[in-house]
Amino acid sequence: MGREKFGSRIGFILVSAGCAIGLGNVWKFPYICGEYGGAAFILIYLLFLVLLGIPVLVCEFTIGRASRHSVAKSFEKLEPEGTAWHRLKIIGIAGCYMLMMFYTMVGGWMMYYCVKSIRGEFHQVLPGQITDSFQQMLANAPVMIFWTILICIIGFLVCLFGLQKGIEKITKIMMAALLLIMVILAVHSVFLEGATEGIRFYLVPDFGKMAEAGIGNVVFAALSQAFFTLSLGVGAMLIFGSYLGNERSLAGEAISITGLDTFVALTAGFIIIPACFAFGIEPGAGPSLVFITLPNIFSQMAGGMVWGSLFFLFLTFAALTTIIAVFENIVSFDMDLFHWTRKKSVLVSAILMIILSMPCVLGFNLLSGIQPFGSGSNIMDLEDFIVSNNLLPLGSLGYVLFCTSKNGWGWEAFIKEANKGEGLRFPKQLRNYMAYVIPIIIIVIYLKGYFDKFAKEAILTQVIWMAVAILLLVFVLFCAMPINRKKNRK
Repeated sequence: MGREKFGSRIGFILVSAGCAIGLGNVWKFPYICGEYGGAAFILIYLLFLVLLGIPVLVCEFTIGRASRHSVAKSFEKLEPEGTAWHRLKIIGIAGCYMLMMFYTMVGGWMMYYCVKSIRGEFHQVLPGQITDSFQQMLANAPVMIFWTILICIIGFLVCLFGLQKGIEKITKIMMAALLLIMVILAVHSVFLEGATEGIRFYLVPDFGKMAEAGIGNVVFAALSQAFFTLSLGVGAMLIFGSYLGNERSLAGEAISITGLDTFVALTAGFIIIPACFAFGIEPGAGPSLVFITLPNIFSQMAGGMVWGSLFFLFLTFAALTTIIAVFENIVSFDMDLFHWTRKKSVLVSAILMIILSMPCVLGFNLLSGIQPFGSGSNIMDLEDFIVSNNLLPLGSLGYVLFCTSKNGWGWEAFIKEANKGEGLRFPKQLRNYMAYVIPIIIIVIYLKGYFDKFAKEAILTQVIWMAVAILLLVFVLFCAMPINRKKNRK
């Protein structure tokens, strides 16, 4: 049986964008945009998307299309003999599983809150009641388990129907609904009384805020957001490249997907920031924004039950599109490594994923005593740290080195594959930039992420964690080194 392929170009773009578009677009981007100078930050962010995000995305797509495999087999298919690139598959496999170990739980929260909103449970209630509702949910293990299992079942059921009849078909519907709901919510938000100040906060360049936050911090925040927004590094995008034909070049496709992801992030800001200002509430980052601040706003808003329901429906679709996309990676791992049927892989993967999600779910209640980063931390913080601070940047570094190194797949092979078909060509002149500048940027992001995470800890703790960071970096660089001198490709 041949490799499955997307039924249409728009299907590929929407599925890939659905994977990139996640909850971070909603609760992180609008906040940091406002905090770091509004429109000025957006311009810097867009610049880094072009300079960093799109090139790495093209690398992932190219490796996928050339190998016709998931990350579990892609390096083995393309690497020269006598190299250890195939060991990088550990990062991709671990990354997809680890991401879903906590993302499924958060997706379950969205579904739960969507149902609560539809029932009118947040309508005209006191702020304290909304805060209590969130805390009660976290403490209620059976409720958390139910919604996590439900979203896992939904995601794997979609994967069971295959690429075209399941993933592509369902994601098209959800992405269309997601974009429509976002536009409706954004239009409603910007026309609220008092929203003007929020729009100004969000979009008007404020160089004073940039200076206050520190130009270096603003630039690094924009750089980091541009890097992480596309979910690069764990092969989540690579798999969709493996389902592509040779009709279109990959640079243009990467730009389209990046543009759609950016549109969602910017539109989320128009939903959240003006509404917060309209009701005199300071926008905050993280779960408190989505599960406490915004329900408080909807409870005061005319027609708030409807708007709240639409908002959490949009978030549910955003979570589900990412979950389905990453689940397809997990299913493909078993199909590539063990030659299982899709049905068997879905069944085994679903059971395993549900089991692996439980520590994070229980980390807020029965296992709340486990605090890996000190008081107030939980298992989710550890899993998020492993993915965001380690696997995403290290995996991305591996892809770029593989595509540019003479010891890897190599620049000529990469360019030839990337530029197959009609559309925008990836510039051949960028070889040195891709081979040296981007890896240095990724390494800086990676090491600074560790430093910032543990900067307030004791010196000994800092030293230990930085040693861990360096050891993991050495592993990636080791994979890029030749084991012997054989040059013949497999």
